[in-house]
Amino acid sequence: MQTRCLYMTYKGEIPNMANEYHNIDRAVLRVTGADRVSFLEGLVSNAVSRTVDGPVYAAMLSPQGKYLFDFIVTSDGESLLIDVQAARAQALAQRLNMYRLRADVQIEDSGLSVIQGFDAQPEGAFVDPRSDKLGWRRYSKDTAPALDMAAWDALRVANAVPESGRELLDNDTYILEAGFEALNGVDFRKGCYVGQEVTARMKHKTELKKGLVRVSVDGVAEAGTPIMVGEKPAGTLFTVSADEGLAYLRFDRAKEDMTADKAIIRRI
Repeated sequence: MQTRCLYMTYKGEIPNMANEYHNIDRAVLRVTGADRVSFLEGLVSNAVSRTVDGPVYAAMLSPQGKYLFDFIVTSDGESLLIDVQAARAQALAQRLNMYRLRADVQIEDSGLSVIQGFDAQPEGAFVDPRSDKLGWRRYSKDTAPALDMAAWDALRVANAVPESGRELLDNDTYILEAGFEALNGVDFRKGCYVGQEVTARMKHKTELKKGLVRVSVDGVAEAGTPIMVGEKPAGTLFTVSADEGLAYLRFDRAKEDMTADKAIIRRI
């Protein structure tokens, strides 16, 4: 499998030939109650009703259409499971409770771990809904070796997958500029949700002039370094892995070599 090959290339060899890894940067919330599907359906960017057929990737936005949270939602039949960055899990639960009002919905920590793999998919696992190149996931109380986060960053960069707090900035990022459409994170045919009007307008009435893209990095530059074309700002460099990175760029200025500190940046 291509994903496993990339992981082995980075690591040299997978420790103990393990096929499962615990992503310690993720947590799983559990949403129960009779209104759980309709409740989330009115809040997030993707169709939660489709979880009967498999997982969905979605974002929760501000009323102004800016990014607040992103997560994977699955159904176990009795509840919805929300796979979210661990550092943001409590804030997401608080935000959801703010909207709960009289809905029959309960939100709690599931106590489950996010287990990821990059080879043969076991029973009970599902392919990452953002891209099959990201391997599979399952939720369990089992133990597993910790996922090498540097190797995971390499995989994210290779597939232009943003991460909360790095490329996805709270109350700042627009999800279409961050590639959510390509990552199956937006359903333009579903009903209203918070921030939907701004997202729909960006899709149907404007042409994106800025966005998150893969770049080559020739030299050394840290995440957060401004990218320049001569004296003109062109964007910002985010995650860097070896000689590639993710960058937020102005497309009109990304047609020639750029610089980030002493590194040469080129759009891939």
